[in-house]
Amino acid sequence: MLRFNALLNNPGLTALDAHAKEAQAAQKIWSEIAPDNLAQLSHASSIKNQQITIFAHNNAVAAKIKLFLPSLLIKLENLGCEVTSIRVKVQVKSTHQAKSKVIKKISAKAGVGLQQLAKKLSGTPLGDILSKLANKAD
Repeated sequence: MLRFNALLNNPGLTALDAHAKEAQAAQKIWSEIAPDNLAQLSHASSIKNQQITIFAHNNAVAAKIKLFLPSLLIKLENLGCEVTSIRVKVQVKSTHQAKSKVIKKISAKAGVGLQQLAKKLSGTPLGDILSKLANKAD
């Protein structure tokens, strides 16, 4: 139990806790003043030197926030926050890599059926396409 208490009194952990509470308070204020669609695509980091820092997920969101700066500052003033400026930064979230396309094969039986249909429709664009598709069958 003594080791656990020593860990909780660690100065590094105390500083981290203070920073987390500061970020949480800034996010709460941002959630109250920001339009819903912008609040979902951005987050507040901190309030330092009468300046709140907002991180947008992309350039379009950052530009939209910058358009709303005057009204957002008025809302902050109405809340009683001592914030005189809003700093907007872009923090791009990593994207998932697209899955490679799986090439699906047609069974031999389906290929025979497609070939028969292609013969019936020969000379038409659909018949030509069906013939090509039938040739890809197992």
